[in-house]
Amino acid sequence: MSGVVLNLSDTGLAGTLLVLGGARSGKSRFAEGQVTALPGPRLYIATGRAWDEEMQARIAQHKAERAHAGWQTVEEPLDVPGVLERHTHIPVLLDCLTLWLTNLLLEEQDVEAQSTRLLHSLSTRAAPTVLVGNEVGLGIVPDNVLARRFRDEAGRLHQRLAAQAGQVVFVAAGLPMVLKGQKPA
Repeated sequence: MSGVVLNLSDTGLAGTLLVLGGARSGKSRFAEGQVTALPGPRLYIATGRAWDEEMQARIAQHKAERAHAGWQTVEEPLDVPGVLERHTHIPVLLDCLTLWLTNLLLEEQDVEAQSTRLLHSLSTRAAPTVLVGNEVGLGIVPDNVLARRFRDEAGRLHQRLAAQAGQVVFVAAGLPMVLKGQKPA
């Protein structure tokens, strides 16, 4: 992943990098590298919730890894647009969109309205923003209504963001592939 540093100097959606990939693809590591290459301070918006002990341990490990790297962390499972609006002038890493979407669905919130609000928040940003999402549409059709809705909503959200983001990268096996925006040198 070294050698791939994208230009995130633009503001608003032009300064937004969408990083997609599967589970354990290296997408979060790539995204973190993009933001840590920028001058601090930097903000990490964590959307995951600790529903069980294993997830509690994961969250604690991630916090410990970021603590020495100069990250300010905000844990926000639902009001991601609000956090973005309150921190418009510092680089932000949002990890991850699909956990945020899960939280919205579980809380029975209006996904369309929240997605629109997210896009608006991104358009007003004065600093780079890196968004991480799990690409879940490459597998089989889920066997239940909630899982199919989740897959469909994630696909729609990613498409809306990709259409307007300045840059989009897909990460597989730790290798970033630029889908939109500046190509690596």
